[in-house]
Amino acid sequence: MERYFKLSEHATSVRTEIIAGLTTFLTMAYIIFVNPDILSTTGMDRDAVFIATCLAAAIGSAVMGLWANWPIGMAPGMGLNAFFAFTVVAGLGFTWQQALGAVFISGIIFLILSVTGMRRWLIAGIPHSMRSGVAAGIGMFLAIIAMQSSGLVVDNPATLIGLGDVTNPGTLLTIAGFFLIVALDAWKVRGAILIGIIVVTLAAIALGVSEFGGIVSMPPSIAPTFMQLDIAGALTIGIFHVILVMVLVEVFDATGTLIGVAKRAGLLTEGPAHTNKGLSRALMADSTAITVGSLLGTSSTTAYVESASGVQAGGRTGLTAVTVAVLFLLAMFFAPLAGSVPTYATAPALLYVATLMMRELAEIEWDDVTEVAPAVLTAIAMPLTYSIATGLAFGFISYAVIKLLTGRARDVHLATWLVAGLFVLKYALYGA
Repeated sequence: MERYFKLSEHATSVRTEIIAGLTTFLTMAYIIFVNPDILSTTGMDRDAVFIATCLAAAIGSAVMGLWANWPIGMAPGMGLNAFFAFTVVAGLGFTWQQALGAVFISGIIFLILSVTGMRRWLIAGIPHSMRSGVAAGIGMFLAIIAMQSSGLVVDNPATLIGLGDVTNPGTLLTIAGFFLIVALDAWKVRGAILIGIIVVTLAAIALGVSEFGGIVSMPPSIAPTFMQLDIAGALTIGIFHVILVMVLVEVFDATGTLIGVAKRAGLLTEGPAHTNKGLSRALMADSTAITVGSLLGTSSTTAYVESASGVQAGGRTGLTAVTVAVLFLLAMFFAPLAGSVPTYATAPALLYVATLMMRELAEIEWDDVTEVAPAVLTAIAMPLTYSIATGLAFGFISYAVIKLLTGRARDVHLATWLVAGLFVLKYALYGA
């Protein structure tokens, strides 16, 4: 391990790396409960999604650790799983098999973008304020999903939405769970989100809101989702914009997370991104994990920003990520516990992740209205139209149009014009 992971070179040890891996796992393990809860709304088998989630996280983390030698954990990403379930399947009417096919294709495109260097061109061309608006918008989208599923927000014929029954036991559990997670995280407790999910689950079982299915068993079958993707169905013109959105969000999410965590770990060398061997391999590992995840039966897999907690604990090499991979494999034996987790326990986690993502609004250039307006429009359109894709379309189109009308068309990168044009073409040909 010393030779392979170059532990001495990174001023670390086996013990430190394993502790860092455990820390990262505890902060991101909530996904093994939340992802099946979200994707099962599409008709996918919940137990199979649970196994697919664990395997995708394990394989992605192992590739990241063994090939890129970076201490970053991988798992199906928040936001894209909601896009998969509530926009692509529930909103647009595609089957979950076609949605998996779209994930696979987006992974291949992301791989090509990474290999050819077009990813760098695309990232350089997307305005920083728009990236912030996208992250905040996805956060608000997750928030409305959490509030709706927990009963905090309900249909209202007069105002579209309104306050639900806050005396309902399940809704009260959601509120209590959110407060607990926030308090634990404020006290710097490792695994605050995971602890919150487990505490609310136990309370729900005690109150009769949820049934207890056990804790440990042999892993269930992955057959209901394994290799069930419909690539041919995903190649239809109607799903083109879905793939476009997946690629854009994957590029934003992956690159931002990898660079941010790597900087904190001191792993980035000076110079252009293409000269950084570690970053190039990390991006390749990310895109590979997306395609593998689609074959297993889960939405896009990506690098987790929670990996920063492991870096804070001393993780500096791929041994941290390999430790995360092993722990996700062990988690497959806890399927009964995952099945016992009610929506009221995952909703607080979604709501808390949403609050963290809203911090991105601080990065918007608030003194420049031509930057503010498109970014804010992107953010508010996602929850109000219940579509991440629509929010992206509104944002890119408005950014190009506003810059054009204010005589600043030269400020718009070709990549932004291209994406905006593709969304306009989509609406012109297929409407909403």
